[in-house]
Amino acid sequence: MPNPRSAIVIGSGFGGLALAIRLQSAGIETTIVEARDRPGGRAYVWKRDGYTFDAGPTVITDPACLEELWALSGSRMADDVTLLPVHPFYRLIWNDGTQFDYSNVDAELNAEIARLNPADVAGYARFLEYSRGVYEEGYLKLGAVPFLDFTAMLKVAPALARHQAWRSVYSVVSSFVKDDRLRQALSFHTLLVGGNPMNTSSIYALIHRLEKLGGVWFAKGGTNALVNGMIALFERLGGKLILGEKVSRITHERKRVTGIVTASSRVLTADLVASNGDLVHSYGLLEGSGYAARKVRSLHRKRFSPSLFVVHFGLRGSFPGIAHHSILFSDRYGPLLDDIYRKGRLAADPSIYLHHPSATDPDMAPTGKSTFYALAPVPHMGRAAVDWVAEGPRYRDVVLGRIRDLLIPDLDDRLDTCYHYSPQDFADDLGAHLGSAFSLEPVLTQSAWFRGHNRDDHFPNLYFVGAGTHPGAGIPGVVGSAKATASLIV
Repeated sequence: MPNPRSAIVIGSGFGGLALAIRLQSAGIETTIVEARDRPGGRAYVWKRDGYTFDAGPTVITDPACLEELWALSGSRMADDVTLLPVHPFYRLIWNDGTQFDYSNVDAELNAEIARLNPADVAGYARFLEYSRGVYEEGYLKLGAVPFLDFTAMLKVAPALARHQAWRSVYSVVSSFVKDDRLRQALSFHTLLVGGNPMNTSSIYALIHRLEKLGGVWFAKGGTNALVNGMIALFERLGGKLILGEKVSRITHERKRVTGIVTASSRVLTADLVASNGDLVHSYGLLEGSGYAARKVRSLHRKRFSPSLFVVHFGLRGSFPGIAHHSILFSDRYGPLLDDIYRKGRLAADPSIYLHHPSATDPDMAPTGKSTFYALAPVPHMGRAAVDWVAEGPRYRDVVLGRIRDLLIPDLDDRLDTCYHYSPQDFADDLGAHLGSAFSLEPVLTQSAWFRGHNRDDHFPNLYFVGAGTHPGAGIPGVVGSAKATASLIV
């Protein structure tokens, strides 16, 4: 499309913000329209009882992809955001009391591996070399490349074949290390982007290289402080943010979109529209389009990633022995994943990601108190028909019980505030299809060209950004999708 002068971005998640910054930096008059009262999308924030509770995502990797957004206009991210290093990256904990600290300090990590199985130190070194290869092919070369036609997919097929992309992350990890706990430790990362380690492409092993090179970080003030920093940059550049306006329709004439109409009947027009919203929901906004209706039916046939059940809670006291990021593993690694992804069963023994931001930034909690959230992957609502209004309080107790048993025996006595967020909330607040937390499941047949396209095939001035598009979920993924989408516009 020649020389667009104006753009509307629907949604202010990381992908939408990154795209809006790129467009505004290029001189395109850009307006972000956000349904909620605060920007951030899945990176929303709640302030309750003196605590700051991030909705997520909370693992920040590859800060260089974020710094690039400020560099477009000759400014520095450090002027708006302070990133704090997290060490260890993760503390992994099993029910038998085994703990494993994962970081990018070679001597420390090799000592941790040797403690579990000395023979796996050499195997881990070989895995890292494999991870380097898929990182260079899958992230550096392809992470911000828009796949608009199948020939682009064919061009990368030899590289994918060379790295055995048809194999799962767990399968490849298992070929390098033998200790089952290490196999879990080196494959769980795909869950952070909605993928089942047992069938997500081994290309996603690139996450290990990404973390090793760039570290794991936390934004001082919480993940939403990064969102606020991006908004500050966007508005300095002249961009406009509209909050509390839910888009009810994307208007179109013939084969072009013309703008949006909000639930309050506000009408905005622009040369192009880009959606950071859920793909199914976004195509549903194109009322009167037979093409869009067919697209929605096609998306319904795809596999969507699971949802999440999240318990936010504040405790009296401090917990220096609990890491910033902990993973509490169930004894049933493979069978539990099967329950979540295939059988649609709500597990009595969930694996849990425990976020403890006040370990790094004490200001996330009132003086003398600590902020936490516990996240359990659960089946999406199309896989398990759960009444979350009724089930939520019971499952909250299941999740807190796991933390009590493994880490905080007197949790009940220390509990100061607590609430939960369910798959139903993902659907209601974010328009997420089936309450999915990560959009399309990242399997090989739903990656690159097979994923949502960054530019629509029918409406040439309709664009998409975020977890449902290439390269996928996670902060580096959606920021990369913004770069790919912007390359088609600017």
